Amino acid sequence: MKSEFVSQTSGGYYLLCLLVGVAYAGFFYYRAKILSKEQKWILAVIRGTLVSILAFLLLNPLFKTLSALTLRPKVVLVLDDSRSMKNAEKWKDVSASWEALRKGLENKGFETQTVTLEGVEGVDLSNAAFTGRKTALANGLNALKGNFEGQHLTDVILLSDGIMNEGLSPTFFQYPFRIHTLGAGDSTVKKDAYIQGISANKIAYLGNDFTVQVEIGSYLLKGRNSKIEIRDNSGQVLSSSPVNYKTDDDYQSVSFKLPAKQEGKQRFVAVLGGVEGEHTLKNNTREFFVDVVNGKEKILLLAASPHPDLKAIKSIIDKNEWFELKTKIVQEADISSLKNEVFDVLILHQFPDRAGLHTRFLSELLVRQKPVFFFPASQSDWSFFNGMQNVVSVVTQLGKVDKVNGMFNPGFQLFNVPSSNLFADLPPITVPFGVYSALTGTEVIMQQYISGINTGRPLLAVNLSGTRKMAVFLGDGLWHWRMEEFAQTQQHGIIDELILKTLQLIALKEEKGKLRIYPVNEVFQVDQKVSFAVEMYNDLYERIYEQDIELRIKGPSGEKKFDFRITPDHSRFELSTLPAGVYTYEGKSKNEKAGGQFVVSDSDIELQNTTADFSLLRTIASENNGSFLLAKDLLELRNVINKENVPNKLVTQEDLRDIIHFKWIWFVLIVLVSVEWILRKYWGSY
Repeated sequence: MKSEFVSQTSGGYYLLCLLVGVAYAGFFYYRAKILSKEQKWILAVIRGTLVSILAFLLLNPLFKTLSALTLRPKVVLVLDDSRSMKNAEKWKDVSASWEALRKGLENKGFETQTVTLEGVEGVDLSNAAFTGRKTALANGLNALKGNFEGQHLTDVILLSDGIMNEGLSPTFFQYPFRIHTLGAGDSTVKKDAYIQGISANKIAYLGNDFTVQVEIGSYLLKGRNSKIEIRDNSGQVLSSSPVNYKTDDDYQSVSFKLPAKQEGKQRFVAVLGGVEGEHTLKNNTREFFVDVVNGKEKILLLAASPHPDLKAIKSIIDKNEWFELKTKIVQEADISSLKNEVFDVLILHQFPDRAGLHTRFLSELLVRQKPVFFFPASQSDWSFFNGMQNVVSVVTQLGKVDKVNGMFNPGFQLFNVPSSNLFADLPPITVPFGVYSALTGTEVIMQQYISGINTGRPLLAVNLSGTRKMAVFLGDGLWHWRMEEFAQTQQHGIIDELILKTLQLIALKEEKGKLRIYPVNEVFQVDQKVSFAVEMYNDLYERIYEQDIELRIKGPSGEKKFDFRITPDHSRFELSTLPAGVYTYEGKSKNEKAGGQFVVSDSDIELQNTTADFSLLRTIASENNGSFLLAKDLLELRNVINKENVPNKLVTQEDLRDIIHFKWIWFVLIVLVSVEWILRKYWGSY
C-alpha cells in the first residue's frame, strides 16, 4: 500500500496557513500579563498549531491511497433449472461430478460460484427443483457479464439442454470470458407431433367470428393421421379438423373460424390427437385467450358538404380497429333520421355552417354530452362555433384567411407527440385570419407558424374539463399534409398518429369510481401468486387508507371470499396459486364496488419441446473459446481449464479521501484545544 498527500492548491497557500496561525497566536498571547515568557511560548505554539491546522483544512486537502489487490481467476458454474431439464439426466450421479469439479477447480487456485440462469446463487444440483417455466440463455449470460464486471471471471460452465424459448440466441453476443457448455438430455429425434404455436387476435367483437391459426409440427410420423380440436373452457368441442402428416419432418397450419358468443376474457384449448408410438403427449395441448368486447367505439362523422379532408379523416380513423366510423354529408332531409343515431364520439366537419340550417339539429346531438372533435373550414359560422365549444375562441372577418404551418407545443404532455421535423417541410394550410384565444382548461397540442415564426395561436387543441371532452383542428387542408408526408416518407404515419391520439384522448372513458381494484397482470401462470392493486378515494378523489375491503373471486373451483384492510404500507392483496381458468372478481367497500376479470394460464412452453439442442451448445462454446462436453463427462473440464494456466490478476485501487474525513484529525484538534484550555486555567489565565 502506498499513500501520499494530494494538494488542490499551490504551496503558497499552505505557507499562508502557517503565517495565519503564527499571527493569531502572537496577537493573542503577546500582551498577556499574567503568564511568564515560557508559558506564553507554550500556549502560543499550541494555539498557532491549532489555527494553522484549521486553515489548512479549509483548503480541502486530499489523501490518496494506492493499494494492490490480487484476484484469483474465477469460474462460475451456471445451471439451467428449467422444467425441461427435470428428467434430462440422473441428477444424483451428475451432482456428485458437479461438486467434484467445483472442488477440484478450487484446489487448483480458482474461485468458484454456482448460480442459476435466473441469477439465484449457491444452487445445489442435488436439490435443484427445476421449476423454471422459460429458458432465456442470452439473458442469463448477459447478466453474468454485468454482475462480474471488474472481477477476474475467466470461465463460465453452462449446464443446459440447449432448449431456448425466450429472448435472443447467445450466438448474437460477445462475452469477455470463455464459455464451456455441458449438454444434458437426449438430442435424438423421436416420433412426436406437437402444437408449435397459435395465432389469434387478442380482441374479438361480440357476435362476430374470429380466426385462429394453429401451427402443427411433427417428426417421423409420415403417413400417419390425427385430428386437431378447439375446445372452450368447459371442454366442449367448438371445431375440429383432420391432420395428415405427409413427411417425417412435417409442418402445417390449420385455420379455424370461431364465434365470439360471450363477452369478457374467454379461454380456449387446442388439442392435437395423439398417434401410436408418439414420444410424449405433453406438447399436444396449448391454451389461448381472447378478449371478447361488446362493440367498437362508434364514431359519427357529420359534414356540411363534400371536402377532400373527409377522405383523409376517414382513412385515419379506419386504421384503428377499436373505432367504427360512420360518415354522413348532411342534407336537410337527413336530419330527422340522424337524431336517433347512436355514437360514442361526434366529429363535425364545417359545422356549424354559415347557412345556419342545422343549428337546432346540432344542439340536439350536443346535448348528449358525448366527446366532440371539430374540424371547422371555409363554410363554418365562427360566431356559432365559438358558442358550441369550450376549446378556443376565434374572432375573424368573413373571407380573410392565413396560410400557416404547424409545430408542436413543447409544453404539451398529455400524450407523446411524434418526434419529427416533418411539419416544417409540409405545405401551409388555411386558417381564418383573426384573434385566437385558448379558453380555460385548454391544452394546445400544435401552434400556428407563419414563415417560421410562432404566432402563439392554437392550431390543434383539446379541453378535457367540463362535462364533455372536446378537440378542435382549425386547419383546412389536412389532405395536403397526408399527401406530402407520403411523398416524403412513402407512408402515412406522423399525421395519422397525431389525429388518432387526439381522438383517443377525448374518447377515453375515465374511471370515476372511488374504489379501484385491478390485477397487476392480465394473465398469471399457475405457479404465480395472483396480486391485486387496491386504491380507495374520497369525494375529492384524494387517496385514503384504513378501509376494509371484501373481495369475492369466482373461478373454475367456485367462489371464495376474502377480507382485508388497505393501509399506506399494504395497498396490495395477494392470493396463493390458483388453478388454470378465467376468473371474475368483485370488491366492496361501504357503498363502492369494483370488479373485472383475470386469467390463470397453465401454458408450459418448457414442455412443448424436450429434444435437447446440442448443436446450439456446441456453437456457443466454439464462438467463446470453450469446450462442449456431455453432462456425464463434465469432470474432464478440470483438465481443459487447468491447461490455460491463467495467472492471478493484479488490480490497483486508488482511494482518494478528504483529510477532514479522517477521525484522527478531529482527535488532534480536540487534544490541542483541551491542552491549551487546561494549561491556561492552571496558570491562572482566562
